Amino acid sequence: MLDISKIKAVTLDLDDTLWPIWPVIERAEDALAAWLRRHAPATAPLFADVAERLRLREHVVSARPDIGHNMSALRLEVIRQALARCGDDTALAEAAFDVFFEARMKVDLYDDALPALEFLAARFPLVALSNGNADVHRVGIGHFFHNSVSAHEFGVGKPDPRIFHAAAQSAGCGAQEILHIGDDMALDVQGALAVGMQTVWVNRKQEAWPPHWSNDDRSPGDRPQLTVTSLAQVVEVLQRA
Repeated sequence: MLDISKIKAVTLDLDDTLWPIWPVIERAEDALAAWLRRHAPATAPLFADVAERLRLREHVVSARPDIGHNMSALRLEVIRQALARCGDDTALAEAAFDVFFEARMKVDLYDDALPALEFLAARFPLVALSNGNADVHRVGIGHFFHNSVSAHEFGVGKPDPRIFHAAAQSAGCGAQEILHIGDDMALDVQGALAVGMQTVWVNRKQEAWPPHWSNDDRSPGDRPQLTVTSLAQVVEVLQRA
């Protein structure tokens, strides 16, 4: 059960919690592909081939573990290597990435996101905590947030305990005073619970909790204190406090 009396601040995941991420990525990929057709025509067919593009990304992830947490650096390196492989000018990589990144900031919030942000920000210091590279200010919701902690800037991502503690510190709280809200069972829920935070699992797809995480030998703390299918339910619970 959620102990609302302990909550002094809220950390909030972004992708797939406030907006669906894959439509955003698909539009950004389309914008990048169109730019490449105009400015790097030799490279454009590689990016049009989804399987080949994924193979290149896997190669970069394997070859550059130092940037695996940084979605921006990873994307830029994939573009750079694609340009080099296809004989186009690698100096185009930055401009190509900028096209992708601008489109990546154009998100469509879930219907429940804006009312939830307004409610939460009026009551708690609100910290964005994401493994992605969305910029809350460029997305247009930065005014709701006290701070933002992201893997690509901090150096490690969820579920590493250090990024959760950094987010708590940025809110001026201890981890045990934080409510973390996110959609990912492992990265958000298990990661936050491991450092002593309370958690809300935003389970929009109504997935089952994995049985191997639910056996009798595990502590009740290994499950989220609250599971919801929308952020509106989070608001309802906190309003009753």
